Amino acid sequence: MTRAEIDFGAVFRHLPVGVALLSTDMVYLDMNPSYERMAGRPKAELIGHNIFDLFPDNPGDPDADGTRNLTASLRHVVETGERDTMGLQRYDVERTDRPGVYEERYWSIVNLPVYGPGRELLYVMHRVEEVTAFIRTRGLRSGDYRTPRDLEGELYMRARELQEVNEKLRQAHAREREVALTLQAAMLPALRPTGHHVAVRYQPSLGGLQVCGDWYDLVDLPGDRIAVAVGDVVGHGLPAAGVMGQLRSALSAACRVTDGPAAALEVVGLYARSVEGAECSTAVSAFLDWTARTITYSNAGHPPAALLHPDGTVDFLDQATDPPLGARPEHVARPQATVPFTPGSTLVLYTDGLVERRKEDIDIGLTRLARALDHHRHRAPEQLADALLQDLLPPTGAEDDTALVAIAL
Repeated sequence: MTRAEIDFGAVFRHLPVGVALLSTDMVYLDMNPSYERMAGRPKAELIGHNIFDLFPDNPGDPDADGTRNLTASLRHVVETGERDTMGLQRYDVERTDRPGVYEERYWSIVNLPVYGPGRELLYVMHRVEEVTAFIRTRGLRSGDYRTPRDLEGELYMRARELQEVNEKLRQAHAREREVALTLQAAMLPALRPTGHHVAVRYQPSLGGLQVCGDWYDLVDLPGDRIAVAVGDVVGHGLPAAGVMGQLRSALSAACRVTDGPAAALEVVGLYARSVEGAECSTAVSAFLDWTARTITYSNAGHPPAALLHPDGTVDFLDQATDPPLGARPEHVARPQATVPFTPGSTLVLYTDGLVERRKEDIDIGLTRLARALDHHRHRAPEQLADALLQDLLPPTGAEDDTALVAIAL
């Protein structure tokens, strides 16, 4: 059976666990029959209503925290686009046959984001499974029945403590990501006028809590020349952002005083040995000369730059590839290659987040990039950069950061 033949509506209706679709302001939009049975109300009484208006906390329990915890989980999904698995949650439910009387109930809850085709967050999927019977079964000890409230100290309170720890860790990771992104943005150079059409992009991964060490650089050289580079530091978070800043600055300086990209990468490779966390970082550097109409490049373990010709053909510049920075135990001169370019061509440098996918050969990603470049070959660098990110990054967000430079030749 193909994907097109699967009746996903029928699958949704027959799921044994309760699933409801909520708007981003927590209003019911749809639910399956399992959710109706669990809620004790038909769909007609649920759709269009805010979840907390229909299911408030037990007013007779001053320690009730179901609304607070569920609100925090749903808001986290809406604000970050990440799924959230809640700890075991007690949430008493008012009996429909006896208004004002609440039954003690326990739930396993997972809240997930639902994205639209443009990666915008459209809905929140609210998956709920009642585990009250399981809790009561676990409460039977030596023939004596223990109520769920008796078990709170042993099970429920531990779940609450774990949830609080997870929330603190999540907040700490979010703060680290924000600081790392700010640091990384501050260290990446502003795009200065070069006399040529250049576009740069930096796209953080959508779902991860850790920023990576991707970077780019542009350097004006004497004559009608510029040096361009992209690189990637092994690791994540603030340490990777710090190493990225050091390597980018070192390569930027080396390009100004050496006679080519290979010599510049040699200098940075030697420097990387003295910087903790810089070993095995990758980079590609290219010197562009509009007078000679040539590209001279050297590659230190990085995905190859792509040269898009006016007719849509693409050459990957892979004739001067060497191991990553600081990877060799002894210094060895790096290779360098020079290729001509035709006016109207475009050079694209990028980091692996644009082309690599887990459990997929890199050649598949490079082929995908070549097709996208051919398809958008008539676009200027700014529009081309946006189109490549739109076409090549997964709609649910990339697992790795992406840096991208496009230069009209």
